Amino acid sequence: MSKHISAAPGEIAERILLPGDPLRAKWVAENYLERVHQYTSVRNMFGFTGMYKGERLSVQGTGMGLPSLAIYVNELFTEYGVQSAIRIGTCGGLLEKTKIGDVILAMTASTDSNINRRITHGLDFAPHADFQLLLAAYEASKYLPNVHIGGVSSMDYFYDETDAAQKLIQHGVLGVEMEANQLYSIAARKQRRALTILTVSDHVITHESMDSISREQSLNTMVEIALTTLLKG
Repeated sequence: MSKHISAAPGEIAERILLPGDPLRAKWVAENYLERVHQYTSVRNMFGFTGMYKGERLSVQGTGMGLPSLAIYVNELFTEYGVQSAIRIGTCGGLLEKTKIGDVILAMTASTDSNINRRITHGLDFAPHADFQLLLAAYEASKYLPNVHIGGVSSMDYFYDETDAAQKLIQHGVLGVEMEANQLYSIAARKQRRALTILTVSDHVITHESMDSISREQSLNTMVEIALTTLLKG
C-alpha cells in the first residue's frame, strides 16, 4: 500500500484522469462515472474508480506543482499498475491565438524546474506526450473549434516577475501550467503512456480570465475529450 494514496490492490483502474484539483476529481466522478467507488481521501487528495461507457476508469487528484504530481504519478505507475494517464487541468494562455476557453493538447512540456536535470545528471531531457494518446485526442477533438496542438511549459513559480513569458512566446509555447512536464518525464522512465489536455482559463499577456459559466462549459469539453481518448487510445 502506497504512502500517499493508500488504496488497496486492484482498486485503481489501468486508465486514469489526473486533475490537479481534488475537487475536480470528485466532480468528474460524480458527473461522468457510474458505480463510483472512492478509494482514497488521504490528505483530501481524492481518488475514485467507476465505469464510463462500460469501461473501468479512475480519476485522481494530484495537487499543484511538479513535486506534488510526481508523488502521485510515481505511486500510480509503480504500485498500482496504471498504464495510461491523462492530466486534465487549466493553464495560462500565451499566444494571441490561445483564447480564453480554448483547449490545448500538449504535445511537449518544457520546464524551468531542475527535477529532470537531477534525474538525468544534467541533461536537458525533452519530454513529450504518447503519440497514440495524442492522436486519439486529436481525432476526438478535430471537429471542435478552438483546439490547439503544440508545446506548453510547466513552471515552478506561479507569480513570475521575470520576462520568462516573453521568451516562451518567442518559441511558440501555447500556454503555461505547473505539472505536465513531470507526468511526461515519469511516464518515459516507467514506459507508460501519458497526455495532458488543458483549458485556457486565463491569459498571461492580456490578463483576461474565464467567468464561471465559461469555465464549466470549457471544462466539460476538456473532460469529454480526455474520456474519449482513454477509451480509444
